[in-house]
Amino acid sequence: MEQFKFKKMVNLLEKYKIKFFKSKMVKDLDAAAAAAKKFGFPVVLKVISKDIIHKSDVGGVVTGIMDEKKVKEGFLKIMKNIKRKVPKAKIEGVLVQKQCKGEEIIIGMKRDKQFGPVIMFGLGGIFVEVMKDVVFRICPVDRKMAIEMVNEIKAAPVLKGFRGKKKINIDAVVDIITKISKIAMDKKKILEIDLNPIIVDEKNANVVDVRMAG
Repeated sequence: MEQFKFKKMVNLLEKYKIKFFKSKMVKDLDAAAAAAKKFGFPVVLKVISKDIIHKSDVGGVVTGIMDEKKVKEGFLKIMKNIKRKVPKAKIEGVLVQKQCKGEEIIIGMKRDKQFGPVIMFGLGGIFVEVMKDVVFRICPVDRKMAIEMVNEIKAAPVLKGFRGKKKINIDAVVDIITKISKIAMDKKKILEIDLNPIIVDEKNANVVDVRMAG
């Protein structure tokens, strides 16, 4: 199974009107600093490589960067970490991304040999591995089914404004679920999709990381 290149993945998402959050892939210090200044601080830096799936595990992510000097330091730190921990990885670049706040969710797809494409939804980030609070549906997934998925996870009350928390934009989440289902039905060569995390708040569902393989 081959991992897709970053630009190919983002272009596909945009074709299906799934926005990838404010970001730019760069290859040097000055370009990183310029992109960060354009987006406004804080920003996040992430290594982009088909050979690296879990970026945080190899020191490929730096968060909470508040100025241009720290951007350059973060860029060099990532390169040093990757060279030490994954020396054979081919680096496409470093992603400079505006940092956003909200609840982390995951929307994914896996092509099962028996059932065909299956959509997954649940809490994102590290929680998907620790809490395993996820639900599944066989494609195609329509709006009604997507709403059911959001309601079925154990953490649904958190997403709906539990104990003073602001309710997330459920419609935006449902929209992404149905569009990932459409991609799965249209693009048979894609075997896996992971949008993890998607950071959601009361207004938006911001896709901040993507992985696809086929």
